[in-house]
Amino acid sequence: MSIQFIQYPKCTTCKKAQKWLDDNGVAYDSVHIVEQTPSKEQLQAYYEQSGLPLKKFFNTSGVKYRELGLKDKLATMSEDEQLSLLASDGMLIKRPLVTDGKKLTLGFKESDFLETWK
Repeated sequence: MSIQFIQYPKCTTCKKAQKWLDDNGVAYDSVHIVEQTPSKEQLQAYYEQSGLPLKKFFNTSGVKYRELGLKDKLATMSEDEQLSLLASDGMLIKRPLVTDGKKLTLGFKESDFLETWK
């Protein structure tokens, strides 16, 4: 599987990550997170692949996250409900999400990208 760069084009963090991938010669397929929001099943697979807590998949600095009051609600929601919510709106997902089917990074930290994608 090729590397999927799941991002929102107007996101500054995504732009930095994309520049890093380009500058380091990493080939990827770009996926617009709002136009092609990952399905619940895809998100479940990403979650299992990552080894991260599910709450890390939420874009906690997003307007939608605050509007829905998710900071207080996530703790009482089941994993299934959280995955359904993430799949319902790409703007709720932390981005960029980069995966090759085996490895995955969420957000952009140059050290993580160096370790994972170089």
